[in-house]
Amino acid sequence: MSDSRITNSSLEAQRHRLRARGICVIIPTYNNAGTIVDVVERAMAQCLDVIVVCDGCTDNSVELLGNMPTKPVIIELKRNQGKGAALREGFRYAIKSGFAYAITLDGDGQHYPEDISVLLAANERNAGALIVGERKNLEKMERSKGSKFANSFSNFWFMVQTGQYLRDTQTGYRLYPLKKLRGLALLTSRYEAELELMVFASWHGVKLVSEPVNVFYPPREERVSHFRPGKDFTRITILNMVLCLLAIIYGLPLRLFRFTARLLRSIYTFMVFFFFSVFIMTPMSYLYMSIGKINDKKRSKLRRILRFAAKTAMVYHGLPGTTYTEHNPHDEKYDKPAVIICNHQSFFDLMAVISQTEKLVVVTAAWVTKVRFFRYTIYNAEYLTASDGIDQMLPQLRSLVDRGYSIAIFPEGTRSKDGSILRFHKGAFHMAQELGVDILPLMVYGTGRVLPKHAYMMSKGEIHLYIGKRLSPVEMRSYGSTLQEQAQAMRKYYKVRYSEVADKLDQNA
Repeated sequence: MSDSRITNSSLEAQRHRLRARGICVIIPTYNNAGTIVDVVERAMAQCLDVIVVCDGCTDNSVELLGNMPTKPVIIELKRNQGKGAALREGFRYAIKSGFAYAITLDGDGQHYPEDISVLLAANERNAGALIVGERKNLEKMERSKGSKFANSFSNFWFMVQTGQYLRDTQTGYRLYPLKKLRGLALLTSRYEAELELMVFASWHGVKLVSEPVNVFYPPREERVSHFRPGKDFTRITILNMVLCLLAIIYGLPLRLFRFTARLLRSIYTFMVFFFFSVFIMTPMSYLYMSIGKINDKKRSKLRRILRFAAKTAMVYHGLPGTTYTEHNPHDEKYDKPAVIICNHQSFFDLMAVISQTEKLVVVTAAWVTKVRFFRYTIYNAEYLTASDGIDQMLPQLRSLVDRGYSIAIFPEGTRSKDGSILRFHKGAFHMAQELGVDILPLMVYGTGRVLPKHAYMMSKGEIHLYIGKRLSPVEMRSYGSTLQEQAQAMRKYYKVRYSEVADKLDQNA
């Protein structure tokens, strides 16, 4: 009984997640009366929003669907026009209904609706991408020679046309970003339409991601196939000839332009950062701090310069191709010391935090202090190194707090590769407890997509900074009696909040 409750609860949460992210399911079908009801029932158990496109069915599929206790949306085409036409009508209905994404799967029972969760998880990691459900163990399945050849044939020409290799370009199990669909009006009407959709998406810079999904092939005598080897191979061949020509005169120039623009943005950002750090910030800091006595007033001015530089980069369009938005619903003014915590996705997170106030010092990673042209400025700004240990830093931290400074720290300790919230270490909460100050949560969204961990080139994108409500030491006790419990509870808070933000913003990704 408990397992059933857990399963039902998990499914309910998944249905909520799909709707929150604007994801529907589209099932094109043609004379699949033997399987369509089972497929639709299982799909509706996974997703609340299911659209079935009956492509001129001549069996009793429409009647069976109409008699279901809980009915999907049924779009009935008067005559059979092909899978491409059915998908086009389904996409148009989904777009008109306000959906941001559509999962497509076949009505013949080949695809497992239970794998909708796989595509959902991939969408959460790769907002705006076209997710391709790569069928597992396809080479071991009993398939006709024509089917095997068709997939290899399609994979080869897709690589020629786009420069990308996918192992399964003929799968019908996919998640499409509806706002990024290109060539929908020109879409061919039959099987080859799915290849066409991927090619156009790739040309226009849509990220393609393969995710393994299960597949079921019934015994050969039970299969229902509408594939016509002679006619359909001819259509696919002609389409590939056209796409190869378009790849030369349209697709390749688009790819080169996009790569060049991305490279130039990255070089510009790096050069500005390098020039400012090496030839302006470091020499200026050295000269300023070496003339006369070093005191708090001088250090305060240095932090003000650092804030101005960070604010210039983030707020005043210092990162080309990006937009930056701050959300401050609680009207935080940073006029009272706090331990400021923030999730960590990119190098740009630090600039977003520093841009908030000059009354701030940052606990940095050890490697930062080893970079020669950072070291002098960081030292004189009184930034601290996490590797020194909280207890060793406490005397200096107390001095900073007494002077009205907040302490910024990234509790994850490292950048997240995919934007997910990693485990929170308890150091930040220990620091706040020992200093008797508030915890002030900040959350960044989008920096990990503009410049992900281990990436060397920037992408265009939106960056958002959310400034949360201060939590006093008394309020923090409601998150747990121990530091470990507080860290875990705060991570859970960040995961929920980040998910809410992502659900809203990823629909426009």
